[in-house]
Amino acid sequence: MTRPSTRTAVVTASYANDFERCRLMCESMDRRLQGDWMHYLLVADFDVTLFRQLEGARRQVVSERDLLPRWLHPVSDPFSGGRRKIWLTPFGLPLRGWHVQQLRRLSLARHIDEAAMFAVDSDVVFLRDFDPATLWRDGSLTLYRKDAAIDANMRSNHLAWLAHSDRLLGIGPYALPANDYINTLIAWRSDTCRKLIEHVEALSGRNWVRAVTASRAFSECTIYGRFVDEVLGGQGHVPSPNALCHVLWFDDSYRQGIAGLRDFLHDLAPHQIGIGVQSFVGHDLEDIRKAVVELAA
Repeated sequence: MTRPSTRTAVVTASYANDFERCRLMCESMDRRLQGDWMHYLLVADFDVTLFRQLEGARRQVVSERDLLPRWLHPVSDPFSGGRRKIWLTPFGLPLRGWHVQQLRRLSLARHIDEAAMFAVDSDVVFLRDFDPATLWRDGSLTLYRKDAAIDANMRSNHLAWLAHSDRLLGIGPYALPANDYINTLIAWRSDTCRKLIEHVEALSGRNWVRAVTASRAFSECTIYGRFVDEVLGGQGHVPSPNALCHVLWFDDSYRQGIAGLRDFLHDLAPHQIGIGVQSFVGHDLEDIRKAVVELAA
């Protein structure tokens, strides 16, 4: 997995149910992403063969077996009729796939030489040309941060994620309104991610994965962002409120169907380079493809 540090490590954690979305993302990345980069697809060991179809000169599939402790292992979820997996740990409650995807992204920092990690979710589609090297400014990396964006009325689990990062990082208690660091296109410094892992292990006295998963309510973006701002004092980073990805988070944000997707694409901001239609909001992948093709025409 070692590559020259001048490259950007583009990082996607995915799974079989998102394979076709991931394929579309890879196609758009290959058309639009510029500069010197290597794309790492982080998947469970049982998904490696499937995702190897997407490998190429600039794309490598990495098994979680090479990233995470052996005591964290997947089994069939007995409540899903075998359609889904859960990950068992001897130290806490079972984890879902989206938990383990976050752990893979954090862990990769200890296995690569690239200075920056550019995280790209499977449901992203790149619509504009972009060189991730432009995220560097005089040796500091752009950190997505939407100031005072989290309040008590958030529809998601932000408050639980803030409380978790308080405990994990030895900071806080958090105060509202709090900063939001979550998007589907974000950049981390690899050396900062390694410092984060070392900080967690020193503070907890145990393996960082065990410390993070002491609760199932965690967000790796929140952990990283708060570590940068509240432990490192912003060192090595330049905050920006400009989200690179226009994300459709909720199923009631736009109408269902192609008409709603056209409205969504119409709202793409000038600084945004792609869209992210969350797989759980119900929009059909073929409608997404059609809307994207229409926009490019």
